[in-house]
Amino acid sequence: MCFSINFKIKLLLERVKINMEKIKIGIIGFGNVGKAVSVVIANNPDMELVGIFTRRNPHSLSTPSIPAFHIDDVQNFSGKIDVMILCGGSATDLPEQGPEIAKMFNVIDSFDTHAKIPEYLEIMNVASTSGSKISIISTGWDPGIFSINRLYGEAFLPNSKVYTFWGPGVSQGHSQAIRSIDGVRNAVQYTVPVEKSLEIVRMRRYT
Repeated sequence: MCFSINFKIKLLLERVKINMEKIKIGIIGFGNVGKAVSVVIANNPDMELVGIFTRRNPHSLSTPSIPAFHIDDVQNFSGKIDVMILCGGSATDLPEQGPEIAKMFNVIDSFDTHAKIPEYLEIMNVASTSGSKISIISTGWDPGIFSINRLYGEAFLPNSKVYTFWGPGVSQGHSQAIRSIDGVRNAVQYTVPVEKSLEIVRMRRYT
């Protein structure tokens, strides 16, 4: 079942408070997102990273201090991990991995294909319900943290007009899409906002 983030956080905090145990975390996928999540977990004393699960050879990962396992072995950790954080891509990884993992574990992911979120929500809800688990989806940057920032802004300024600008920065999703093209060995996509558009908004010259 898909509940709110606040409910999940409260649930996990109550578990720690009652049992005085660390929240046991698993990570599926060890690209940029997975590596960042492992750093965050290491900086939270109430969490313990049980292991990383990957489609690659686990011994090829440069994580000497963190146990690594092949993703085919994930079912052996049922009951040993409180929350599994899915760090795969939204294009092909999460649609396949999400429902399967959600049957066995409470999961959190950052699925960000906006147009397909309602469909993905339904699929994850069915999978989670079948295993009596909880899934929190689409909690990355956008949708996710940035969505909350927009919500706060609209709550404080209810009659405002909301604009979203990206960059300058690297788009992981777009970069992955480019790298998936046959013949492309490596690629990085940079997002740079149009300065003229920024100035129009700053000066409130709505067109």
